Amino acid sequence: MAIYRAQKNKPQKPRSPVLILTASILVISILYLLSSFNSTNGSSSNTQKRLKQFVTFNAKNTVYDKYLYWGNRIDCPGKHCGSCEGLGHQESSLRCALEEALFLNRTFVMPSRMCINPIHNKKGILHQANNESLDDGWAASSCAMDSLYDLKLISKIVPVILDNSEMWSQILSTSLKMGSKGVAHVAGVTRSDLKERSQYSNIFLINRTASPLSWFMECKDRNNRSAIMLPYSFLPSMASKKLQDAADKIKLDLGDYDAIHVRRGDKIKTRKDRHGVDRSLHPHLDRDTRAEFILCRISKWVPAGRTLFIASNERTPGFFSPLSARFKIAYASNYSNIIDPLIENNYQLFMLERLILMGAKKFIRTFKEDENDLSLTDDPKKNTKVWQIPVYTKDGEEC
Repeated sequence: MAIYRAQKNKPQKPRSPVLILTASILVISILYLLSSFNSTNGSSSNTQKRLKQFVTFNAKNTVYDKYLYWGNRIDCPGKHCGSCEGLGHQESSLRCALEEALFLNRTFVMPSRMCINPIHNKKGILHQANNESLDDGWAASSCAMDSLYDLKLISKIVPVILDNSEMWSQILSTSLKMGSKGVAHVAGVTRSDLKERSQYSNIFLINRTASPLSWFMECKDRNNRSAIMLPYSFLPSMASKKLQDAADKIKLDLGDYDAIHVRRGDKIKTRKDRHGVDRSLHPHLDRDTRAEFILCRISKWVPAGRTLFIASNERTPGFFSPLSARFKIAYASNYSNIIDPLIENNYQLFMLERLILMGAKKFIRTFKEDENDLSLTDDPKKNTKVWQIPVYTKDGEEC
């Protein structure tokens, strides 16, 4: 450590007039800035509070000073405003909005709650592995967004604030005071124009009026892989900390395991044509997701004796029991001691199961989504709008 000793009998050098002038200007500027904040907010404590709110949101230790608002519903405006879509559909819209905020270098104003369709909220799904009665339970029509997602984690990539926060109230108040530069209500404007045209890029708050169909229709170029800024895996990996912690405990207990996601329910519905014949948009799905066909399909991928975690929206108790002849079957319901005190609805349950699926050595999806995916069926996931006669017989392929 260097030690500095006072030098005796040496006269002090006169301080530079330029230095003194610069310091004076700096002090006056700081005093003026503080007085301005005090006159606006009423007190120095309010000034400090406001500054603290704008400090750190992402890895760059900065929050964007302009904002993007899409409305107080994840998928509204849109054709589903009067009802409510499933988690996947709403996540598609949310990912689209987050992408636009990222593209525009704006903080996204996130709805504080997500609506829950009762169809997607049957408590019986959790307890499918035993014979408990299937009740309607969990009648909540919505849940807090921060009960699903870790907003601080999201904000490391895309800064977000909730629309029920004090900060959002301040932003609305500020935008009203800014007049024509405060807020722009836009409809039918591309995100490139929002970024490049000064009439939008200089606006403090953009109130986005989305497609009349749904939010994610704004991101139709998602088919162009190079245009994707946030991959499908982004939101699943942003689950709230309590869901992440619960999933980690379950994965630790499962050890080395494989997993399958079996989507039945809504996807296997049929309707009768004019001749009274049942038809389906996924003609092989009902067959391919039955236990005996799953056993045949996955035997070439999953060796006998492996632990197999099953996540499914199938409601029939014991539906997958035949798989236990070859594998050690595990469900979320086997971990009710971890899950029951935590899970309040099936959206949280699905997000928890999704984390477990992502941790499997081999993960087999219901539908093939990418070229290298393992899947239970060869039927396309995309709605082809072609209603076909369901097939329940084997195609001749041996296990």
